[in-house]
Amino acid sequence: MNRLKDKRIVVTAAAAGIGRATTDAFCREGAHVHALDIDEQRLHKLCDGNESLLAHRVDLTDGKAIEAFANEVGTVDVLFNCAGFVHDGTILDCSEEDWDFAFSLNVKSMFLLTRALLPAMLRRGLGNIINMSSVAGVSTAAASRFAYSASKAAVVGLTKSIASDFVKQGIRCNAICPGTVDTPSLRDRLNAYPDPKKERHDFENRQPMGRLGKAEEVAALLLYLASDESAYTTGQVHVIDGGWSNG
Repeated sequence: MNRLKDKRIVVTAAAAGIGRATTDAFCREGAHVHALDIDEQRLHKLCDGNESLLAHRVDLTDGKAIEAFANEVGTVDVLFNCAGFVHDGTILDCSEEDWDFAFSLNVKSMFLLTRALLPAMLRRGLGNIINMSSVAGVSTAAASRFAYSASKAAVVGLTKSIASDFVKQGIRCNAICPGTVDTPSLRDRLNAYPDPKKERHDFENRQPMGRLGKAEEVAALLLYLASDESAYTTGQVHVIDGGWSNG
């Protein structure tokens, strides 16, 4: 079944983790995906031989690069803003540089890319935007995730505002809030600890299900939100966290 047949979709952070799993799922369902990432090597490996994918190296903290991409790609049906970064530490550990980078990548990139692609959606009277938030700072608290949690809470406000402002003009906008998902970036963070196995065990136990989420599980939710099956859904925050926020 081609649930996304001929839909033109933009995915950021497409080369690894949730972005990659989602890109794969979208392609399997018939979409034409513009895959954005800053990691050229992983990006071209992802797109090599796949005629449904077009690779774009874009620094999402660079407003001019985003504008150039939007001018190149033109009209799209779906935008999935996936890119983000996790800073460790409390407010006392957070430098101004950390704060600025967290909001630049986790929030401002969504603002810039959405603002750049939305006018073409409005001219068609149809568009679908999905933003990556997190249970951290939205549905529950996570220790030592100050800058990350603050930025992800801002994503929910951004999402709901867009949904409210453009609902009568054919635009939908939703957010997803994953718990801890097993991705390359998480494994890199775990390996930076003195005892990675212990840290992974602690992360797993944070979810009442006793395991980490899979990128493919999050991609399944994104597939629903990107498809016309979710046509009556906008302005919502979709939690997928193994029961963490119920604890």
